[in-house]
Amino acid sequence: MSFASHLTRHPIPHDRDRGADALAHLPGIAPDLRPLIEGTGGCSPYLLSLMGKERDWITEALTMDPDEVRRGLLLDTGSVALADLAPGLRRLKRRVALYAALADLGGVWPLEKVTGLLTDFADAAVDVALRELVSAEIRRGKIPGATEEDATTGAGMVALAMGKMGAGELNYSSDIDLIMLFDETRYEPGDEMDARASFIKVTRRMAAALSDVTGDGYVFRTDLRLRPDASVTPVCISMAAAERYYEAEGRNWERAAYIKARACAGDIKAGERFLDTLTPFVWRKHLDFAAIQDTHEMREKIRRHKGLHGPITLEGHNMKLGAGGIREIEFFAQTRQIVSGGRDPDLRCRGTVPALDVLAHKGWIAGETAEKLIRHYRLHREIEHRVQMINDAQTHALPNAPEGIERLAHFCGESDVKAFRADLRGRLVEVEALCEPFFKPEETATEAPQLSEKAEEIVARWPGYPALRSARGQAIFARLKPDLLARFAATARPEEALGNFDGFLKGLPAGVQLFSLFQANPPLVDLIVDICGTAPGLSRYLSRNSGVLDAVIGGDFFAGWPDRAHLDAHLEAELDGLDYEGVLNAARRWLKEWHFRVGVHHLRGLIHAEEAGAEYSMLAEVILSALWPRVCAETARRHGPAPGRGGAVVAMGSLGAGRLTAGSDLDLLVIYDPGDTDFTDGPRPLDPRGWFAKATKTLITALTAPTGEGKLYDVDMRLRPSGRQGPVATSLESFRHYQMTEAWTWEHLALTRARPVAGDASLMSDVEAIRMDVLTTSRDPAKVVADAQDMRDRLAAAGRVGEGLDAKEGPGRMKDIELLAETAALIAGVPARDVTGQLESGVSLGWIGPDDARVLANAHHLYGRLNHATRLLTDRRLDLEEIGQGGRAFIAREADVADSADLAAKSESLRAQCAAIIDTALATPPQLEQP
Repeated sequence: MSFASHLTRHPIPHDRDRGADALAHLPGIAPDLRPLIEGTGGCSPYLLSLMGKERDWITEALTMDPDEVRRGLLLDTGSVALADLAPGLRRLKRRVALYAALADLGGVWPLEKVTGLLTDFADAAVDVALRELVSAEIRRGKIPGATEEDATTGAGMVALAMGKMGAGELNYSSDIDLIMLFDETRYEPGDEMDARASFIKVTRRMAAALSDVTGDGYVFRTDLRLRPDASVTPVCISMAAAERYYEAEGRNWERAAYIKARACAGDIKAGERFLDTLTPFVWRKHLDFAAIQDTHEMREKIRRHKGLHGPITLEGHNMKLGAGGIREIEFFAQTRQIVSGGRDPDLRCRGTVPALDVLAHKGWIAGETAEKLIRHYRLHREIEHRVQMINDAQTHALPNAPEGIERLAHFCGESDVKAFRADLRGRLVEVEALCEPFFKPEETATEAPQLSEKAEEIVARWPGYPALRSARGQAIFARLKPDLLARFAATARPEEALGNFDGFLKGLPAGVQLFSLFQANPPLVDLIVDICGTAPGLSRYLSRNSGVLDAVIGGDFFAGWPDRAHLDAHLEAELDGLDYEGVLNAARRWLKEWHFRVGVHHLRGLIHAEEAGAEYSMLAEVILSALWPRVCAETARRHGPAPGRGGAVVAMGSLGAGRLTAGSDLDLLVIYDPGDTDFTDGPRPLDPRGWFAKATKTLITALTAPTGEGKLYDVDMRLRPSGRQGPVATSLESFRHYQMTEAWTWEHLALTRARPVAGDASLMSDVEAIRMDVLTTSRDPAKVVADAQDMRDRLAAAGRVGEGLDAKEGPGRMKDIELLAETAALIAGVPARDVTGQLESGVSLGWIGPDDARVLANAHHLYGRLNHATRLLTDRRLDLEEIGQGGRAFIAREADVADSADLAAKSESLRAQCAAIIDTALATPPQLEQP
């Protein structure tokens, strides 16, 4: 049967011009469908736009049987190829969104079939993304022992759908909540970590493929934070690790979440076995009445922090979280399931409507109550869908103005707006009346915990801080304070955490806005407590830059890292139209927010150290790319346009290698091409050398000078030709001549990591060509090795020998390994910037054995992680006592050891082993075959 034959209703066009536009998009549509198309386009700008984009497809689809269309959409989704993953899934999402909306609005499908299509499409999208990405990893040989055939079951990887996706109840603009696991029993013990690394990569790429907003839109916002201990675990963990967590630490809200959990993609059978193992955790054998109070507290917390108390007023009412809303019905059913499901397995169903049905059938609730709640639930969900359909908004709130309610009524096909309002409000009131008595709320205030003498001293200082001088700030903080103190008391080192928070609070110039932000966004409080309890350095950073917390409430703060083009465009949008001083301040604000985001993601295990290094480096490159032309424009304003092709900014050191840490400075060179200019044409003419010296100094000031927003970076220019004695900017020909005829070996070693990052593209290409010429020039291995050993001796004589857990300085540590790697690359004439590639060049010379190269590379990897973690936790020398227990746990996690004692032993063992390898290599230069 055709779509039109199932029609039972249609919207009323709220905007008749838009309705006419919709009909114009679909001129060949059947007459029976014209009211539906006109009404839909006249109420929803978003659906109108989809009709324009998918006019050919939807015109044909509406002539077919709806079930056939559904099957076709899901089959097409399951067959999307890797090369077409992002655009293909986004194209299909448009079609699913448009068809589901029309089937909903026309009454062609009931609610469950609409949410069922949305959920089935989500399942198919997750499954095809997972399979294709796992298949790619298998082809690259990154999943031990896996074959192409294993890709069909995700090579043991599984996605658990949580929340509405797990229950088959996705709404029109839902996030999807996933927990990503893998079956470690499919791998040998020695291969498990390699498999895990690949699955983590697949998870991140899958989330990006689904979540990233492109020109084609997005597929689903993907949330991975329901996984065990999300603040410290990677985005995909083994099933065994998850089982251990739930057995030891699982909380009531996680039990409730697993009511709806479902294996939806990858190795479904393994996922189902895992869910079976959690049965004792989710479904306790005794009647768990404590869950009622837990749920009530959750409801009250939601209402309190979302401002949802008070009488029901339609304008702005939250259909999900507000009084009488969808969440009330879900909690009503879910709490009874938790209370009694351990004793009665029949109650263990995922969907809300089935749960209410079985609760009534088994006598846990009255049949009349179930019927009313089911009816209201379905109608509430339809209202929720229409609110979201208007502009594809992730919202559950009714419009704030009467005109918006009128549009919503028309979208529901109701012409009598007054009756629509009365019916909707009556349903909300009835749901509240049915649900509220069950929870029997008890008015209990959070009491502050008993504080130690030192903690009392800290808290006693707070009334004198600027943030707490206003009456309003004091009032809001008074409500927050007991909960904050209780949270700090629950950390591993309460006095340390409270002391770090004290520094944060002391640095705030005002408190009302921030405290209100805390009150409205509980995750911010969690984040503050987490940071103060784990990362003193980051909390000190927050005390100086509390404004970065504004970024946390953005919907994408915990999303995957954007690409370079996105960051460039984002910063340019922030700087556009500002004067020079405004540019400097805006750039500082922008960098602080993104810098903080990288640190939080690293601290919470969303990214590993190497990713953090690449992200910090990308931020620096984006800043340099944006500032350098503006610095040149500022110089030109006084001295005329830049001579010739202008200048190029060249990154050296850690930035050149793409692995900055949270506290790195920037090692930079400026190289310019003056062309045939003698003097610039400006109010105060300069010769090219003077012009670029002025521009370079302006750049340094732009980066380092403290403004009202702080500074961007410290800058080191000592790697320029002739060091401190040389000019701050060097001409291209002078650079070429110096590197070819005068530079010391250490300068050529430094050049192995050089990388042009800003300036004229052809000039940057020429700089890179000079680098290639220098590094590929044949040289005497004995002299290079002797010079490297001399550098090593000089560092030791200067006292840079390191001790304890110092990751960088001293024999066998990070810089020592880099020195050997750069030496190997220089002798071999290989212009690799990464340590692993440089060490491999030493292997190709026969100078470093393959096993020794692996040891050095693995050690450098460990030291890099330790260095990144250290610079994130503290801006001082690593002191395990200072960083506290939370910091020590983070360090141990990064080093993949049990505790700090194991870390010390592992680090010293590696250091000694690497030092011996380096000693041996530098004592015996390689012998190159004579041509």
